[in-house]
Amino acid sequence: TAADTASHRCLMEVLPTLGSGYPILSEEASELPFEERCRWRTYWLVDPLDGTKEFINRNGEFTVNVALIHDHEPVLGVVHVPVQNTTYFAAEGLGAFRQTGTEAPQSIHVRKPAPGKLVIVGSRSHQTPAFAEYLKRLDGEYELISIGSSLKFCLVAEGRADLYPRLGPTSEWDTAAAHCVVVQAGGFVVDLSGKPLRYNTKASVLNPYFLVYGDDSRNWLAYIPENL
Repeated sequence: TAADTASHRCLMEVLPTLGSGYPILSEEASELPFEERCRWRTYWLVDPLDGTKEFINRNGEFTVNVALIHDHEPVLGVVHVPVQNTTYFAAEGLGAFRQTGTEAPQSIHVRKPAPGKLVIVGSRSHQTPAFAEYLKRLDGEYELISIGSSLKFCLVAEGRADLYPRLGPTSEWDTAAAHCVVVQAGGFVVDLSGKPLRYNTKASVLNPYFLVYGDDSRNWLAYIPENL
């Protein structure tokens, strides 16, 4: 959309003014070959507008995402929710925060332990049969919240949800900024083998399927369908 392009242009103008000199990989300019990208130790990874369907549907569930990747891990993340005038942000070793308008930033944390009745978040636009099968396998009661964009990560990070199983396709710019927010809030973002998601390790920018959660005392991987 025109909004994606306009947001991309703003970020491409602003990020270089920070003086880091780091390269930028954006969804709107993602044709850079891996032969060039693989030499990047530190770079900006941005999604100028995550949740295009939500933007088009005018439900407010879209975000602007900026991450700084160092050695394949997100060390800084900013997720801005324009309609709510709210920003989630985090940096390695400094914690995770939510700020609305001009209010003072509030520290956020995942919920541990997970309660008896879980709150699970899923995609509003991209739910898959594998996601439905995962939910069937869960023990006990749960409430399901369907919401768009990287807001799903943010709900886990601030303790409003316990689990986000993403058993469908995403790209690295969809997850990196919010990944940092979740981890610095005390949570986890892991692939189906239990390893943390990593960035810029291969030619494809597609992520593996993954789980986002706060309480690591429970084996969330145990509910993964066998055919994945």
